[in-house]
Amino acid sequence: MTQQNEPREKLEHRYGTIDKHYAISLATREPEADGPIYMVNLMKYRAVAEYGDNANEAVSGREADDKYNPSSVLNKIGADMLFVADVVSNDFGDGDWDRIAVVRYPTRRSFVEMQQRKDFAEKHVHKAAGMERTIITCCRPRDLALDERGRPEPTELRTRHVAMVVLGPDAANSSAPPGATSLDSEGTIIGDTRAWSSVHFVELDDTTTTHDVLAQYRSNDLRSTYVLTVAPVIDGLSR
Repeated sequence: MTQQNEPREKLEHRYGTIDKHYAISLATREPEADGPIYMVNLMKYRAVAEYGDNANEAVSGREADDKYNPSSVLNKIGADMLFVADVVSNDFGDGDWDRIAVVRYPTRRSFVEMQQRKDFAEKHVHKAAGMERTIITCCRPRDLALDERGRPEPTELRTRHVAMVVLGPDAANSSAPPGATSLDSEGTIIGDTRAWSSVHFVELDDTTTTHDVLAQYRSNDLRSTYVLTVAPVIDGLSR
């Protein structure tokens, strides 16, 4: 019988470069030094998913990612989808991202072991087809109470935006925006070979706008900074 930890074939990662040294550190972390890790995903979709000979019909990259939806696998390994949002605008930086997601894994090792599961491999086919590129930076929260926060319910349909700031290593000493939920990156498992220092989420209202958040960074010479306005459908970070 085929076991769940035996994928049918090697996973395709056409959408980014894997940091193999960091991957090894995730897989070999001693249990006493391991613990919850937050995978921050920035996603850009293909206009049309590329399934190759396996395609039955043309679907968009976003539709393929919706089919990928790994929630059932995440539930099995004790991981939580803490944040999912569509990008409303790419306000600063060279990205043109479409969607953001943050997943909290119980351990670093559990993230690596998930890649070996048969049920995950079956879903990953859709991600490989639909994703043009992605960055997954692995973080720890500055407020450790976030580790104990429960899984959020989907957000009610209403107009609510969050500013998301992703800072590169040259911005390591920049302060977080007021009221932000902040996470510090310890490594980037897949991306474009750039490093990142921190990610910040700020809920916006009538008195706090993305423009206000952006003003803190625009005057700096930050080579690797993104500021995005996003509309959450699941939010366990900025509440």
